[in-house]
Amino acid sequence: MTHDPHRYDLDALRTRLLDETSGEVDDSIPQLADADPELCAIALVLTDGTAVTSADADVAFSVQSAVKPFLFALALLDTDGEALDRVGIEPTGESFDAIKLESGTGRPPNPMVNAGALLTASLVRGVDPAERDARIAEGLAAFAGRDLTVDEDVAHNEHLLGDRNHALAHLMRAEGTMHVSADDAVAVYARACATLVDAETLAVMGATLACGGVNPRTGARVVPERVARDVVSVMATCGVYDGSGRWMRAVGIPAKSSVSGAIVLAAPGRLGAAVVSPPLDAQGTSVRGRLASEALSDELHLHSFGAG
Repeated sequence: MTHDPHRYDLDALRTRLLDETSGEVDDSIPQLADADPELCAIALVLTDGTAVTSADADVAFSVQSAVKPFLFALALLDTDGEALDRVGIEPTGESFDAIKLESGTGRPPNPMVNAGALLTASLVRGVDPAERDARIAEGLAAFAGRDLTVDEDVAHNEHLLGDRNHALAHLMRAEGTMHVSADDAVAVYARACATLVDAETLAVMGATLACGGVNPRTGARVVPERVARDVVSVMATCGVYDGSGRWMRAVGIPAKSSVSGAIVLAAPGRLGAAVVSPPLDAQGTSVRGRLASEALSDELHLHSFGAG
């Protein structure tokens, strides 16, 4: 097996992964419940913009929680860093939608859980939901290097059926943490989660973080290096929820998981990667995605704490 990502055989890795059939597809909204459990795609995007992809890397899916690092980045950018005072950065040891805020401050525990993402989405520039939607779409397009579309049915159902998100938003309103209406916050976050990407596009987004905020495809600086560093740091400690410690021990690459079965990874200075496979483990992480990430870490020597 080559250690050169330019020549890595992702289709061979994908074939190995297809033998793994454990996990359950998320059923929180109808569109996720209808996802193809056999979908499995892997993509790498290197610092020179080169993509290495497997079969199905162009199949579209809703980004879901894998959007959270990018919402955090936009909130940091648009508030000149104030978002770091408004959202905690500590792991919770609890589920991603736990109805819990920091004791004494009323802040969300970190930007990678739902409470934190609801707040960061509310902090991006815009006087109303429509302006924030447009700003998020613009920002995600810059990370992706291309315009992205939204699955309107997914956005509608995320908003309509997101009872725990509504509860979190109302709780933050009651604590004085959130300064927009609860419905506004949930609607904007739901629309961001419904953004359509594919594995290659999501890998470009991860690579933009890995390149210190510069999109390796377009050469455009999307966010300052410090913002990219802050985002990747929180991905490392909080990106896989209550499994983040185990993830960093086994995989060692900052990542963000999602209930659509997508995982976005950012190996600073090396590459961005994405895996999508809908069946999830008990922590809400793609079963095949975790196995693929472990293989990439081992076979390409990407572990952050490895000796090289």
